[in-house]
Amino acid sequence: MPSEAPTPPLIRLSGIVKAYPGCLANDRIDLSVAAGEIHALLGENGAGKSTLVKIMAGVVSPDAGEIRWQGAPVAIEGPAAARRLGIGMVFQHFTLFESLTVTENVALAAGTKGRDRKALAGRIAELAARYGLAVDANRHVHHLAVGERQRVEILRCLLEEPRLIVLDEPTSVLTPQEAEALFATLRMLAAEGRGILFISHKLDEVRALCQRATILRGGKRVGECDPRAESAASLARLMVGSDVTPARRGAPKAPGGEMLALAKLDLAPADPHGVPLHAIDLTVRAGEIVGIAGVAGNGQSELLAAVTGERLAPEHAVRIAGVPAGRRASSYRRKLGLAVIPEERLGRGAVAEMSLAENAVLTAADQGLVSGGMVQSRAAAAYAKAVIERFGVVARGAGAAADSLSGGNLQKFILGREMLQNPKLLVAAHPTWGVDVGAAAAIHRALLALREAGAAILIVSEDLDELLAISDRVAAICGGRLSPVVPAEEAGRERLGQWMSGLFGGGAEAHAA
Repeated sequence: MPSEAPTPPLIRLSGIVKAYPGCLANDRIDLSVAAGEIHALLGENGAGKSTLVKIMAGVVSPDAGEIRWQGAPVAIEGPAAARRLGIGMVFQHFTLFESLTVTENVALAAGTKGRDRKALAGRIAELAARYGLAVDANRHVHHLAVGERQRVEILRCLLEEPRLIVLDEPTSVLTPQEAEALFATLRMLAAEGRGILFISHKLDEVRALCQRATILRGGKRVGECDPRAESAASLARLMVGSDVTPARRGAPKAPGGEMLALAKLDLAPADPHGVPLHAIDLTVRAGEIVGIAGVAGNGQSELLAAVTGERLAPEHAVRIAGVPAGRRASSYRRKLGLAVIPEERLGRGAVAEMSLAENAVLTAADQGLVSGGMVQSRAAAAYAKAVIERFGVVARGAGAAADSLSGGNLQKFILGREMLQNPKLLVAAHPTWGVDVGAAAAIHRALLALREAGAAILIVSEDLDELLAISDRVAAICGGRLSPVVPAEEAGRERLGQWMSGLFGGGAEAHAA
């Protein structure tokens, strides 16, 4: 008897080409994902991953090549067409309307299923409980922390019951516990016969989760491997084309003066669903990095807002470079030496439609970019060019729009824009969110160099490995309360994980700085 023909993959891309002015984003790329497979798509920032998955999701049309869905050629002529085929997408940059609630956002993509909002809210709650993706379906998105917004994106995708799920950096703002819960979900979905295309720069996650990996470099497909048979170092070498040396934190020097001092900081939330801050004491001194861990939605956003001036607090509860600043605006705090890397790249860190030169002016105007109330275009372009060159930003020059960059390259630009101002105090939220392993190492080296130069650095992150690698002292925030602040060597993942769950003492010990 003749043998049965092999089952075609869920999706097969052959010879995919996509060019933009001055950039060949995808150069004859082949990729297939089978039913029941968890497949990794790896590459540096700017390697072409986001463009390729946008083609699969119907957001971008290829210039050449063929797409086959379950063996049949198809033209994916928009996101709705992709969803009808059974392709679900969780983008790296959120696609949520901030003025709407979680349920209303989900309803926009749910079609007729979204008409009964009460039933939809119940379904969201059910899936959230099942998959460990806690979120309040009635909250407005603009009140959600970054990690909570990521959960909404994942839940919205799962509600569509897709055959193929594409996840672009889904764990970048999740805690290790949340990531493990997501992995359990993905394995269950794969066991049900769904295909998973997983994009991540966390190579240990790829090795633990995926059965096959396709590697892109410079817009080309350069190889395929079984990540389970590779080390994180060998995967990084395949992605980058050379060995990647991680940043090393040297022995701390004697810290200098207090650049940031929070004293019994109490702050009511800006909305009924927010998290109040309770008696937070914290100091960050010149020449040290202090890291704050925490599960998203436990007061990180409120803490950052109080430090940066987005929210006003009692005058003496926040001191910057020794100056009471709790009632002062962000502009005043910047004149004291504050620089900020916000938790959202687009919208808060950069304006999508504006050029990199124009985005440089937004926070670096005092670097000679504005004179007599007029923007100095050449100076702004030169400043943006300096950031691009010094921090290895892949972009089509200073005139490129912010949203034309990959997420990791935009992150590098924002970080460079702030660091070139030689701040006395740098506040960074998720500094390596969505950047590749090589770029993350470069960012860590830049932060450590700034520390060596005498700056005080406060990092808020959910990446415990990052915090433990570059911080001199660490703490965790839970329910708006701060754990003890201890040397990184005394913390460890297990202890920090307990503190992130609120398992730390009360009284003075819990808030010691």
